[in-house]
Amino acid sequence: MKYMLLVCGDDTADASGMAPVEPWVEELGDRDVRLHGHRLAQPAEAVTVRVRGGEVLCTDGPFAETKEYVAGFDILECDSLEEAIEVAAKHPVAGIGAMEVRPFWEDEDAEGEIRRIDAELTRAARDRDIEGMLAHYAPDVEVFHPMAGLEERGLDAFRKAQEWWFSTVTGPVEREVLEFRLRVDESVAFSHALVRTRATLATGEPLDSTVRVTTGYRLPTGG
Repeated sequence: MKYMLLVCGDDTADASGMAPVEPWVEELGDRDVRLHGHRLAQPAEAVTVRVRGGEVLCTDGPFAETKEYVAGFDILECDSLEEAIEVAAKHPVAGIGAMEVRPFWEDEDAEGEIRRIDAELTRAARDRDIEGMLAHYAPDVEVFHPMAGLEERGLDAFRKAQEWWFSTVTGPVEREVLEFRLRVDESVAFSHALVRTRATLATGEPLDSTVRVTTGYRLPTGG
């Protein structure tokens, strides 16, 4: 589950003895827990925007005057709130300021839907169902032809590439997804996996190939 970590500084705190943040960032990056983050400019550089009676009102500075302010943010992916709290407690700013941990709003099972799509692709490959595979790709899909290696675009190019590939094997195609890792945002997602393909070549020789695959997902238009 994703969590927003708001790093709250304190104007009255002495930060001279604070440990550097970089080791914390590097450790979480190595663990694939910290997805993104950045420091923010000082509150004095902020502009607060309000709309009243159809008129846009802008004032310089933060929306509220307080000694504590949001100095930066981090997006975490943790198995539980307890893990996110543990990560937040190790942030150097936690010793002089505060860390607000807030879960992302989860109103849809995006991960479940993506895993369902991947299962459909596995079934379609096994059954040589090209139309079933095409149903999950965008009209402007980018295709690298498996023989020529040339980049093409569109569902027709995808269909031709799959037709050629299926012509090189006989019988069903086994597609096994290994080490499936998923990163889901509000409107896009990316998966990283090792995909093992096993089949029998038209020459009668066995095929057993493993490749690393990165897949991008996006909501349908109007979705």
